[in-house]
Amino acid sequence: MAKVTASVYTSHVPAIGAALDLGKSGDAYWQPLFAGYEPSKAWLKDNTPDVIFLVYNDHATAFSLDIIPTFAIGCAAEYRPADEGWGPRPVPVVKGHPELAAHIAHSVIQDDFDLTVINKMDVDHGLTVPLSLMCGQVSAWPCPVIPFAVNVVQYPVPSGRRCFNLGRAIGKAIALYDQPLKVQVWGTGGMSHQLQGPRAGLINREWDNKFLDRLIAEPDKLADVPHMEYVHEAGSEGIELVMWLIARGAMSNNPPRVAHRFYHVPASNTAVGHLILENS
Repeated sequence: MAKVTASVYTSHVPAIGAALDLGKSGDAYWQPLFAGYEPSKAWLKDNTPDVIFLVYNDHATAFSLDIIPTFAIGCAAEYRPADEGWGPRPVPVVKGHPELAAHIAHSVIQDDFDLTVINKMDVDHGLTVPLSLMCGQVSAWPCPVIPFAVNVVQYPVPSGRRCFNLGRAIGKAIALYDQPLKVQVWGTGGMSHQLQGPRAGLINREWDNKFLDRLIAEPDKLADVPHMEYVHEAGSEGIELVMWLIARGAMSNNPPRVAHRFYHVPASNTAVGHLILENS
């Protein structure tokens, strides 16, 4: 049977992708950030999964404000990098895993979570930047990826509790798949940041690191943090962190092993958080 072997959590700041694509990763500003992901790249080479289930949010590329699904699972065979206004990123096409994706969709919908099934879409920096951070600049991604898009752009957005319980349903679905696949579930976005208004540039180191502590040790309690705490403490875009709860919910109930933890300020105007947890 398939199993979730680990979960990966990381910010997906678009400027990180631009720094890589323009050859600026060694610049004084960016080098400390990319250095924090060197252990992660080595870890992934030693722990390459058969499939990555990647939770992210679309930034008005695959979905416009006309139609925004709360949860959408990609069931296609491949996904091309999106043109976000300055051309697609020069990164590999993402290969999907339609069979596992369709199985997860069926199982999770039967568990009473409404998913939108997507058979064709492009993927933006929310998905490609985490892959670049973990894999580097490669000619092909190391394994198939199932994109799972969450609406954290247009209110109302799903609660932390809803996301955590959805993660549990996804973990259950993966465990029911009748092929011996090693699956990693990645949660992306955040950490604290606000892109507009009087609080633009807000970064809350203390709250961010407490969030990481609680994500490791008490995710079930963390799931009850209300939306307004995210907005007040982590900025309007800090709500992206509910997506990390999906990845955490997919893990087993046993305490995880922390393989790597990293926090860096700033990357553009965002606090970057990163965590790798292995199932015990």
